[in-house]
Amino acid sequence: MRDAAPKRRRDLPPLDLLRGFEAAARTLSFTQAAAELFVTQSAISRQIRALEDDLGVPLFERKHRALALTDAGIALQRSVSAALTQLRETVQQISNADAVHMLTVTTTVTFASLWLIPRLPLFRRLHPKIDVRISANDATVDLTRDRIDIAIRYCAPRAAPAVAVKLFGEEVVPVCNPALLKDAGRPLRTPEDLRHHVLLGIDGATISFPWLDWGAWLAAMSLNTLTPDGEVMFSHYDQMIQAAMDGQGIALGRMPLLAELMRQGRLVSPFDQPRRPKNWRTPTRAFYAIVEEGAAQRSETRHFVDWLTAEAGRDSA
Repeated sequence: MRDAAPKRRRDLPPLDLLRGFEAAARTLSFTQAAAELFVTQSAISRQIRALEDDLGVPLFERKHRALALTDAGIALQRSVSAALTQLRETVQQISNADAVHMLTVTTTVTFASLWLIPRLPLFRRLHPKIDVRISANDATVDLTRDRIDIAIRYCAPRAAPAVAVKLFGEEVVPVCNPALLKDAGRPLRTPEDLRHHVLLGIDGATISFPWLDWGAWLAAMSLNTLTPDGEVMFSHYDQMIQAAMDGQGIALGRMPLLAELMRQGRLVSPFDQPRRPKNWRTPTRAFYAIVEEGAAQRSETRHFVDWLTAEAGRDSA
């Protein structure tokens, strides 16, 4: 009579047995392991017995109302825990490879409409897996409480946090629609020619934004007595710039905030003059990128800040 063929052993026990063992070994409780894996306590007990039978060694010492790992159980727990952790991380990386990540950015209405939003397609082409949510308002917000990743704010250097990234400061120069330069009946070759044109301004600029006040600019140009053809006032800067692009008058342009509009030819500076008139006080405020502390380690946050600084550097140059 021929001897029975030896039973062929698998290289590894079934994965569900190893998962049940890992949970029981970690908690030293069949009951807690069962609750964690959404099975019954008797199912975990059967899995452990099946695993011990498969390996041919006991893995637990069953004491009165307590469990303890044997030496074999301790060795197996170390290997199984490490393997399952690596497996979970790999599965998560694969699952998230095509995931779209959301980035929330808050900034002023002016910066959003004139500088940031027109450039977002550039960022999307570089990082198509990052969706950007723009929260445009002029109120100061708590980044952590309001779940904001990045704030772009216009403030004095002393008001900027130490970790803030400076994007650029400002220079002020008159700007207008290029069609105004072709009107022979109303020349616009020198600052004195502003008397033939409508000046576009901001309500309250004399107090809040003196560098955007036509009176201060004309005084710096020694044109205190110049009377324009008219004035139109706006409550928001982006509204005024839209009117300038429409050819309604001359505005004081904040550079390089308007750099892209200048490159596109939608706005031009009408005078061949230094940007900074004699006796002109340059604005001390600048635009800064401020990253929420918890968002600082996220790759999408770093990509966005790097892109911001690159674009700002291009405009400043």
